[in-house]
Amino acid sequence: MTNRELDAAGAFDPVLRAAYAECRRLNARHGRTYFLATRLLPLDRRSAVHALYGFARRADDIVDENGSASAEERAAALDVLEAEWRRALRGRAVTDPTVTAAAHTRARLGIPARHFDDFLASMRSDLFVKEYPTYADLRAYMHGSAAVIGLQMVPVLGTVVPREEAEPYAAALGVAFQLTNFLRDVGEDLDRGRVYLPADLLAASGVDGELLRWSRRTGCHDRRITDALRAAASLTRDVYRDAEPGIDLLDPVSAPCVRTAFVLYQDILAVIEREGYPVVHRRAVVGARRRASIALPGLTRAWVARAGWRTGSAAAGGGPGRAVSGARGPGGREGADVRERS
Repeated sequence: MTNRELDAAGAFDPVLRAAYAECRRLNARHGRTYFLATRLLPLDRRSAVHALYGFARRADDIVDENGSASAEERAAALDVLEAEWRRALRGRAVTDPTVTAAAHTRARLGIPARHFDDFLASMRSDLFVKEYPTYADLRAYMHGSAAVIGLQMVPVLGTVVPREEAEPYAAALGVAFQLTNFLRDVGEDLDRGRVYLPADLLAASGVDGELLRWSRRTGCHDRRITDALRAAASLTRDVYRDAEPGIDLLDPVSAPCVRTAFVLYQDILAVIEREGYPVVHRRAVVGARRRASIALPGLTRAWVARAGWRTGSAAAGGGPGRAVSGARGPGGREGADVRERS
């Protein structure tokens, strides 16, 4: 993370700068698609994305601990993280760098605390809920694990409409991204004792959790599983279609980042489909060259948008938040026209 990014985020304290740097490291290491898209954002917005990702990643790592820790022990670790978060909300110093950075970002951008509450509640349910009977049940879980991540991002990205108009689309995009991850990670989730694909969707193709576990254990394929995975991919594409109109509601300097993530994540679906839905046995991977080929046009659009913004801002004599609903400057001061996954 560059000093310019940190300065633009109003992170001048050495402890805070180190906290943001740790979040960026987590994003670069674990969220390759997400991290690549983040590079298309203006300097003053990148650190906020890293902070939100880092906090979410920390909670997710606690929940998905693959060692010998029991669910109760992981719940206790999540209690510690949540207690740190509560202290940070009260303005007190904490030891977890992801909490430090996320709390600073939340305060700087005015992100509602309830989005973090809902996220932590879904992470806690992951410790004890292993399967979802219906898609409605899964959507209730994904509100906290994915939709609120989209809602957290709206103040970071900025909008050209009242914020509440963009929020449903942002929530839908968060859900689409997570459904893509669920499909990509079917085998790994089975190893953790979880089946995220809803039972009613699986049953429509004659599949249940036991058949999935048999396939994972033996390496054998079954046409019914392929049919169920195809149905899950179709459902996910429907959610992407619902979310797409929201991209045009974002600040033009942020939209290329989201558009690139939108295309990159759908490319994961395309690889899964092209390879014949192998996800019970192995993860489908989009190659680095392919990711770069998608990101390059996004980078070009981002440059053009920033150049246009600079020209318009200079003519208006305004700053970064002036024509963007919900945008704030590094010190938390709202722009003149300002009126918040997981």
